Amino acid sequence: MSDTTTTTTERAPSVYVPSAEALATVLAPGARPPRPSALGASLTFGWRAMLKIKHVPEQLFDVTAFPIIMVLMFTYLFGGALAGSPREYLQFFLPGIMVTSVVMITMYTGVGLNTDIEKGIFDRFRTLPVWRPSALVGMIFGDVLRYILAAVVILSLGLVLGFRPEGGVVGAAAGIGLLVVFSFAFSWVWTFFGLILRSEKSVMGVSMMVLFPLTFLSNVFVEPSTMPGWLQAFVKVNPVTQLVAAIRGTMSGESDPSATMWLLLWSAGFVLVFGTLTMYRYNRR
Repeated sequence: MSDTTTTTTERAPSVYVPSAEALATVLAPGARPPRPSALGASLTFGWRAMLKIKHVPEQLFDVTAFPIIMVLMFTYLFGGALAGSPREYLQFFLPGIMVTSVVMITMYTGVGLNTDIEKGIFDRFRTLPVWRPSALVGMIFGDVLRYILAAVVILSLGLVLGFRPEGGVVGAAAGIGLLVVFSFAFSWVWTFFGLILRSEKSVMGVSMMVLFPLTFLSNVFVEPSTMPGWLQAFVKVNPVTQLVAAIRGTMSGESDPSATMWLLLWSAGFVLVFGTLTMYRYNRR
């Protein structure tokens, strides 16, 4: 019995006790890494949004298949009746359907934010030593690439179907640029709703209730001059109308300064109002 106990004691592993010098080296205060800048943190969170697409490529359906369906469906549905032929209608219609498709995609910013909040991901982000709004700004930066992709897909399909922008490459690029500026600003509306609503279904329901009147009661499909007077009053102040008019002007080579000015004012207003409300709500959530 005593031999067994002795043998067991002899085989017990030795416990390493670090020396005072080793502990002092590990625990010695050193230079803290610099705090990331607001832009750097936002771009990092934007890259996170891109990685989500990499792992779930089905998220690209709404910026690839959905725009293609919209272009083909409405071009061949309305083209012959409204302009005599789909090709002729496409010259008028393509900038409008580009706006409709991309503006509708912006609602997924709020849906994605609401989903991340419900999973508790944003609670972890709020504890990081970075610029606090960077998670929200970065998420929208990631979505901007989705907007550009959707616009390029629609323009490419339009070129195949016969659309010819008289403004050339510069006019087409300027039109996409205006669309991206407005979509970035408009996304702040959905970030606010993503914060205050309880579920992603609620965010999507409210988004569709707002987006359908804005996109269909506009100059996307027909000229407002064919509408009743009371409807024209709404269409003229509709920000989507100003956006479509500005993009049509740049793509046709004849810019519309008035529409462009109103577009930029609407964009600044969305960022100022809903960006401020979003930050206020986010910081007190």
